[in-house]
Amino acid sequence: MSQPAPSDALIELAGVCKSYNMGLPSQAEVLHGLSLRVGRGEFLALIGPSGSGKSTLLNIVGLLERMTSGSYRLQGEEVGSLDDAGLTLRRRSTLGFVFQFHHLLPAFTALENVTLPALMSEGRVSAPQLAHARELLDAVGLAPAMHKRPAELSGGMQQRVAIARALVMGPALVLADEPTGNLDTASSDEVFALLRRMHAERGTSFVVVTHDPRLAARCDRLVELIDGSIARDEPVAPAARLI
Repeated sequence: MSQPAPSDALIELAGVCKSYNMGLPSQAEVLHGLSLRVGRGEFLALIGPSGSGKSTLLNIVGLLERMTSGSYRLQGEEVGSLDDAGLTLRRRSTLGFVFQFHHLLPAFTALENVTLPALMSEGRVSAPQLAHARELLDAVGLAPAMHKRPAELSGGMQQRVAIARALVMGPALVLADEPTGNLDTASSDEVFALLRRMHAERGTSFVVVTHDPRLAARCDRLVELIDGSIARDEPVAPAARLI
């Protein structure tokens, strides 16, 4: 497919390589000169076999790992040369994360878990942030359960809390790594429908790693990685998204 114009690109990766065990006999290159643009407001599926480099790519985009070489521009800013403090600030201000396992703190209520990014970022939760967290829990259908702890919630409900937590700081981009991989089919469909609704209502960009072809077919764009390179990058036909 045609890539977003630079002015519309939220993410611009150019010639990105990632190697592990640099300088050792076991050195291995996982990403091989990968280039990718993601536009503002896109809903993109990242697919590929195990070991293809999906998680490594997501970690680089999420500023959790550094690339070995190449260029990464996030909202027009070259972030590859930022120090650790700079990366942390950009990650907190721009990105949200949803993982296969919800990673909720068991001693915290749903509401407290959603406000955790604000607490970590600023050392306190302001009244507007608390109100926003309540609004998000209402939006994901959990207003009646906001004072329950994770052990009192179903797996699907826990993932809804994780989605609200990912959105609470108003990120431009949410990275979701197998967000339904730990759920049954019915719960998977509900959680994925919620991601799509949050995208439609808020205009947030989503990059979703999934092994589920049904869910990938419900995204707007499909990027397939094989052996650390992009093998396919194409729009999903609108009719296919109804599957």
